[in-house]
Amino acid sequence: MAWNEPGGGRNQDPWRGRDGRGQPDLDDVIKKLQDRFGGMLGGGGGNDSGGFGLLALVLGVILAVWFVAGLYRVEQAEEALVLRFGKYHSTESAGLHWNPWGIDSIMKVDVNQRETMPVRATMLTEDQNIVDIDLQVQYVVTDSRNFFLESSSPIDTLRNSVESALRHVVGGSEMDRVLTDGREAIAVEVHQRLQDYLDRYKTGLMVDKLNIEDAHPPKDVKAAFDDVIKAKEDEERVKNEAEAYANQIVPEARGEAQRMIEEANAY
Repeated sequence: MAWNEPGGGRNQDPWRGRDGRGQPDLDDVIKKLQDRFGGMLGGGGGNDSGGFGLLALVLGVILAVWFVAGLYRVEQAEEALVLRFGKYHSTESAGLHWNPWGIDSIMKVDVNQRETMPVRATMLTEDQNIVDIDLQVQYVVTDSRNFFLESSSPIDTLRNSVESALRHVVGGSEMDRVLTDGREAIAVEVHQRLQDYLDRYKTGLMVDKLNIEDAHPPKDVKAAFDDVIKAKEDEERVKNEAEAYANQIVPEARGEAQRMIEEANAY
């Protein structure tokens, strides 16, 4: 028997309700769902109150997520640069902070970490000699605002400033001073001039230490330079030996002359 044929006192049409009243009203179903969920959200069971409760919940969740997203921590060795709409707003120190997410952006920098930059440069001395110099520059960020915003490339500026300061100091020194006992004094002069440059260009960097590791003539002239140094050393050695001999023989000669005078007087 087909489901839509009469019989058995039952109507088996699946599109009719169990009570035989026909197809359920879609509006009634939607209304019941709204009433049920509206009540769960605190509404009074009506369409307006249920919709308002759902909207309030969604807005509350969004607001909570937005608030949490704005929390951030600055570590003890850091500074946080706060930009509002891309422009500088403030600098925050260590601790827990909040800024409106999507409006402010945060840039952190380690203000205690020391970085080292090796530099190798070829310089011309005051007496027109060429020397190759290797040095190490240890630096630290002390002003995050200048480091991020005032200088377009602070690290490149540091390297260029090192070479400029070195060129100025070495250019006013003779080669012997650069290669021998004047190296430490030259490092101090370069350090002072370099820091002046970095402050002038607002890099936010401080030079903590500058050491000249090595200074030597270029390889292609090193052999000739070594010969010159050896000749100077030989000259100094011969001079010292001559002075030592003179210091020995002159008193002896004077003593002999005095003895001969005394012997002559005795006759």
